[in-house]
Amino acid sequence: MSGLLGFSSGYAAMKHANALVILGSDFPYPQFFPKGAKVIQVDSRGEQIGRRTRVDVGLIGTVGSTLRALLPLIQPKSNDDYLKKAQKHYVSARKGLDDLATADTADGRLRPEFVTRTLDQLASPDAVFTCDVGTPTVWAARYLTMNGRRRLIGSFNHGSMACALPQACGAQAFDRSRQVISMSGDGGLAMLMGELLTAKQNKLPVKVVVFNNEALAFVELEMKASGYVNFGTDLDDPDFSQLASSCGFLGLRVNRASELQVAMKEFLAHDGPALLDVKVQRQELSMPPTITVDQARGFGLYLLHAVLNDRGDEVLDLAETNLFSRLFS
Repeated sequence: MSGLLGFSSGYAAMKHANALVILGSDFPYPQFFPKGAKVIQVDSRGEQIGRRTRVDVGLIGTVGSTLRALLPLIQPKSNDDYLKKAQKHYVSARKGLDDLATADTADGRLRPEFVTRTLDQLASPDAVFTCDVGTPTVWAARYLTMNGRRRLIGSFNHGSMACALPQACGAQAFDRSRQVISMSGDGGLAMLMGELLTAKQNKLPVKVVVFNNEALAFVELEMKASGYVNFGTDLDDPDFSQLASSCGFLGLRVNRASELQVAMKEFLAHDGPALLDVKVQRQELSMPPTITVDQARGFGLYLLHAVLNDRGDEVLDLAETNLFSRLFS
């Protein structure tokens, strides 16, 4: 996967391509497209073609029918050097991401990568995952293993906040026997907490993992990249596990990595709705595959503004979470 939510191997695979074929997608990150490549876009909706980027060949039709018409016209290639290079890069990038999914944190709060990896390992092979926009979408994209039977649902077009829990309720209502897991941010859950009552009222056994960092974390990241010091992004959260318990859920809370495995197993095995409130690192940076000059400049401004505004402790916390602990772990 490429774009702001992906990681470096997707970006590297496209970077030097001679041609880019976009199949049924309205990819919103043209800055990640290869420079100078021929662009072919296939979409059943003609108005989407060329909306995001320059297109050399636009084809209106469903992906399946269009590809069946095109494949006989394509000459097979025997040289797979480019493919092998991309696969090698993926192995390296994947190892880098996996190295971040560790239980080791300085102050007891868990790494969201570790939480998602544990969820991925313990969830059912045909689980349905929903994810709130922002950092839960990033962790889902990078750490959930999609095997052809699992499904991932999110507001990937509109970017609607607080979408995970209501989408989970809808998916669970469609199939009550299937495991449905909502990857909710604390900000997202706070916006639509009434959906806990919807799940209980309709006897929906949804499972809700709350990535509780006491902040609108992705908004903070966007502010840092633009040079601004965080403002208005702190969240004074309740104990979501107690709140869920009062709604008839099994409510569990995890504050340390050593508690996660046991709590996650109990949470997923519960015969009914359950919520797992996990305290995760606030300053974990979900770095995109590539960074623009403006983003680098903006982040430098943020560091300067933070120090000048007597908030240097945030800079140290940021460095400890994302640099020092990884260098010496």
